[in-house]
Amino acid sequence: MFEQLGLIGCGLMGGSFALAAKRAGLVRRVVGYSKSPSTTERARQLGVIDVEAPSALQAVSGSDLVLLAVPVAATETTFKSIRHLLTPEMLVVDVGSTKRDVVDAARRALKGAVGNFVPCHPITGREVSGVENADAELYKGKPVILTPIERTLTKKIDQAEAMWRALGCRVSRMSPESHDAAFAAISHLPHLIAFALMNSIAGQPRGNEFLSLAGPGFRDFSRIAASDPQMWRDVLIANREELAEQMRHFQHALAQFEQLIAAGQTDALEQLITQASHARATWRLTPGAQ
Repeated sequence: MFEQLGLIGCGLMGGSFALAAKRAGLVRRVVGYSKSPSTTERARQLGVIDVEAPSALQAVSGSDLVLLAVPVAATETTFKSIRHLLTPEMLVVDVGSTKRDVVDAARRALKGAVGNFVPCHPITGREVSGVENADAELYKGKPVILTPIERTLTKKIDQAEAMWRALGCRVSRMSPESHDAAFAAISHLPHLIAFALMNSIAGQPRGNEFLSLAGPGFRDFSRIAASDPQMWRDVLIANREELAEQMRHFQHALAQFEQLIAAGQTDALEQLITQASHARATWRLTPGAQ
C-alpha cells in the first residue's frame, strides 16, 4: 500500500494506472499533474486523480510512489524537475515504450537517486488517447517488462514487481538494450509500416475511392495507424538505431517480393508466401498482450 501516488501525465496510460491502483487499494490518494492544466482539471472531474498539482514537483511532494506517464522525449526534463524532492523512500516508475533513452535520461538527471527508478514498459494501450479514455481494466492481465540497470536498488525492483502484480499484470525482466531491439521489430516497425501505408494510399489522387472499398483485412492491418502522433513521433526517434536495423531487414524482404513479382516467378513467390504463412500460423500471442 502506498499513501500517495504522484502522477505525472494524466492521459490514457497515467489515468488508467491511477484508476487501477485506486480500485486495487494500492494507493490512498492520487495527486496529478499534466502539462495542460485543462487535462489535470478534467482528470480530477472524472475522479482519476484526487488533487490537482500545478507542477510535476508538487505532484511528487509527499508521494511515496511516482509514475511518469509522459512522452519519452520529455523524460529527462521531467526527471530534472522533480529530482530535488526525491527521497530514498520513494519508488519511481515509468510506462515508456523505449528504455535505453529513458535509462540514459535517468542516469543523467537523477544522479544519486537513480537507484529509486525502475524502468517499466506495460505492453498495453489503445489507438485513442486522453484522460477521457482512461480505463481501470487497461493493465489487467497484461505483460509488464522491467528493465533495471546495475544501480537500480533490489528493494525498488521488488516493490515495482509487487505493484504491477497487484494490478493483475504478468511481470518479466529484460536489459534495456534487449528490450529496444525486440520492440523495434514487433512494435515500432509495424507502426511505421502502418503509418506509411495509410499515407501512400491517402496521398494518391484516387486514395479516398480506394479506401472506400477497404474491408476488414485492411481495417485490422491499418488499425495502429490511428495511434497518438506525438507519442509515436518520440518513440520512433528515440529508438531510431534499432528501428533502422529492422527497416533494413524489412526492405530486403520487400525487395525479394518485388523482384519475384516483376519477373513472374510464381513458384518462388509462392514459397515466400508459404514461409510467411507458416511463421504466422505457428506464432501465438502471449496471453494478455494486445
